[in-house]
Amino acid sequence: MEIIKGAGVWTPLAAGAANDWVEHLRVPDLSVGTYCIPAGGRDDQSPHTEDEIYVVTAGRAKIVTPDGAAEVNPGSVIFVPAGEEHRFDEVSEDLALLVVFGPAYGSRAQGR
Repeated sequence: MEIIKGAGVWTPLAAGAANDWVEHLRVPDLSVGTYCIPAGGRDDQSPHTEDEIYVVTAGRAKIVTPDGAAEVNPGSVIFVPAGEEHRFDEVSEDLALLVVFGPAYGSRAQGR
């Protein structure tokens, strides 16, 4: 067992930073981290090669995918399959997301 302290907690960003990703745990089959985007910030991520679950722990925004858009707020849980385009838009309050990747983030080679 391991208690993962600080996971999903908003962290003020360094001056001039657009957003922040911190990985807290990595094992071969999954990884856990926190992704933060400040209010008014821009989400510049690209599709991942792993399945992903987001849990909104703070803030408000809209998630946008090719299938549509949805408002998210604390308690929202979002599943994004590997390879799906997605981004958080209209971040109206500092957004903190607990992120779980399966398998671990970046462990699948691109193009598989």
